[in-house]
Amino acid sequence: MKSYTTIEDINKDLKRLNLERQIAWEEMKGIKHEIEEDLRPYNWMNTALTAGKKYGILYLIRKLFRK
Repeated sequence: MKSYTTIEDINKDLKRLNLERQIAWEEMKGIKHEIEEDLRPYNWMNTALTAGKKYGILYLIRKLFRK
């Protein structure tokens, strides 16, 4: 445990801890916004279409080489 000798040391640490808490809170808000963006239906559709294109092209290539 940290020992304090003056009230200024205590106030300095309290101010630093408060700023760290505010920074962590803002980071959490940013992460929440990123998650909300990732879960939007448009992003899911875009991912599904990309995967569909990839597997569709592979399917066509297999069909061409089998004949």
